[in-house]
Amino acid sequence: MAKISPFMIAPPVLFACLAALFYVGVQRGNPNLLPSVFIGQPAPPVPEKTLAGRTLLTDSDLRGGDVTIVNFWASWCPPCRVEHPTLEAMSASGLRVAGVNFKDDAVQANRYLQDEGDPFFALGFDPKGSSAIDWGVTAPPETFIIDGDGTVLFRFAGPLIGSDYEQRFRPELEKALGQ
Repeated sequence: MAKISPFMIAPPVLFACLAALFYVGVQRGNPNLLPSVFIGQPAPPVPEKTLAGRTLLTDSDLRGGDVTIVNFWASWCPPCRVEHPTLEAMSASGLRVAGVNFKDDAVQANRYLQDEGDPFFALGFDPKGSSAIDWGVTAPPETFIIDGDGTVLFRFAGPLIGSDYEQRFRPELEKALGQ
């Protein structure tokens, strides 16, 4: 009887294990979706500071009865710059857009808003990123839809542009607004 070497058995077994792993990975949900533990929960506190000359975003702004969009951004963030016209358009259409500037230099952030326009009705300044951590923000930009009583309805990671904005963010916003 011929002896079978373990080196002959190992490759097919390894292949079968890898194939099973790949199959399970392909069958899972949307890998781009970053769930938030805050969905359905009260919004975390906002920063207690703002940029010079800007209106301070307060917790009561998120609980005043109107749907509010809270956008975490930074002047050094290229995707934040790309989504800026979308934020301005939303603000111009009458939507309540609040901003939280984080891990940024106050002078640069203020200069950016002066040069590019300020779409925010109120702004929080979080230079160390501690509020961003409280909100579960991984990287800018990230945007949250908050209902009128301060409950987090939706989290969108990435810039509000293109079909991703139209197909994922906009329907959630319209649902929150009751349209």
